[in-house]
Amino acid sequence: MSQLGYNLHLLVKTHKQGSQNTKASRMKILNLVADQLLTSGFKLKDPKGLKTKHIEYLVQHWKDEGLSPSTLKNRLSILRWTAKIIGKQNIVLRTNDAYGINRRQHKPEGKAKELDINKLHQITDRYIYFSLQLQKEFGLRREESIKFNASYAIRENQIRLKKSWTKGGKAREIPVTKESQQKLLTEIAQFCKGKSLIPSDNNYIQQLKVYEYQTNRVGLNKNHGLRHMYARSRYLAITGWQCPADGGLHRKELSMEDREIDYQARMTISKELGHTRFSITYAYLGS
Repeated sequence: MSQLGYNLHLLVKTHKQGSQNTKASRMKILNLVADQLLTSGFKLKDPKGLKTKHIEYLVQHWKDEGLSPSTLKNRLSILRWTAKIIGKQNIVLRTNDAYGINRRQHKPEGKAKELDINKLHQITDRYIYFSLQLQKEFGLRREESIKFNASYAIRENQIRLKKSWTKGGKAREIPVTKESQQKLLTEIAQFCKGKSLIPSDNNYIQQLKVYEYQTNRVGLNKNHGLRHMYARSRYLAITGWQCPADGGLHRKELSMEDREIDYQARMTISKELGHTRFSITYAYLGS
């Protein structure tokens, strides 16, 4: 690791904002940043030496590589975080538009994903088996499903998630509305004796590696679509009709009365998924 890479690594390690996944992502991208800057002839050792020209070079280099707008935005977000930490916010332009990066278009069609039961039964680690089912039944994120602790989470008619399990540190509750959900919770409680879905001899990072190995091995490695499927099924259950992503009417086509039902359903689903914005539901349900 280069001196710049090492110092960027320390920057992430000594500032505790964000989940473990967020920190790991920052370290990975900032190590790439160090390598690409040094390979291109920039002689930097201290992150405080970063300037506008370095950011502009990186963005153009990434665009030349053909990276998607969403990837570019994620990397710029990390650069903005770094610039803030070193006290040089102005070296990164405030908007992605200023770098000629297209606005993200939400196209939820095709993103929803059913859990392949045949592949699920090929999972040999029972902890991972249950984590995958939690993603399916409750729309949990991967980290939430791994850190799930039965004694804390399982409550009458709902599950609750600790803020330390969630993205952005937002604790939340999700109602139990189906027999399949209750059956799963009963099985989990019996399996782990009220404890965590992380074995006692593993920590989260170790269990995440087990998750990645087990899911990659059987072809279940892209599971964010399970959240989309959860959102769509909840929308149908609450409103009684299909969401736009599943061929239902768009909001502008609904009557005033149905539009209010649509709004309330979307806000409920947004909260259950761990969001607070109405607009985020467009990505899951369509507009």
